[in-house]
Amino acid sequence: MLYQLQEGSKYFNKHENEGYKFYSFSNIFPAQDVKTGEERSCLIASPDQDFIEWLYGKFSVFQQEQKVINIGEMQFTISRMSYIKQAIRQGVRLITGTPVVMRIPKQKYKEYGIESERPYEYWRPEHDFNAFVSQLHGNLVKKYEQYYGKKTEIASPFEQFKFKKSVCVHRIEQGREQKTIGSLWEFKFSNPEPEQRELLWLGLESGFGELNSSGFGFMNVVKNGDN
Repeated sequence: MLYQLQEGSKYFNKHENEGYKFYSFSNIFPAQDVKTGEERSCLIASPDQDFIEWLYGKFSVFQQEQKVINIGEMQFTISRMSYIKQAIRQGVRLITGTPVVMRIPKQKYKEYGIESERPYEYWRPEHDFNAFVSQLHGNLVKKYEQYYGKKTEIASPFEQFKFKKSVCVHRIEQGREQKTIGSLWEFKFSNPEPEQRELLWLGLESGFGELNSSGFGFMNVVKNGDN
């Protein structure tokens, strides 16, 4: 739905170009069977304020016209919208709203003790934990360099990890079903440096890991024990 919404706009070329798209989105929640007339919510995040305001304008028209939005086999109309601003502070905790996907390229297999003939392997709990940490940090750095247009050597801000579980998501890409392996986490950061906070904020808004514009790696800030 988000992809089709951008078609024909100045933002659509992001999908034609290589590189990161700089937006992520949550699942529809609460995650229960939905009945006619019930309300559900969804969060869309991006570091690009212009893009968020453009989306808000699009959805405002949908709201005024009570236009139906099709998501899978479900249909929705928009009842209300609001902006949410998040910040990375001391002692911040981030939790995955959707699975984090990390692909380990073939040239890294020897380093992490992986035996495979495939061009890449999705990180799983049986693989070296350092592979996940290294790829996750490297992914954030690449996003930072693409978004801000400058090189950086920001040290990894990751300190405490709580692995929850590994999941397999069946997604449709170009008409074919793709099995995608991801994992759910909680991350805690005691006192990240200013540059590290900027890096984490970009990850919070863009998503952690890969395939963010396909619905993976959406992050939530945990406040007082709750999302």
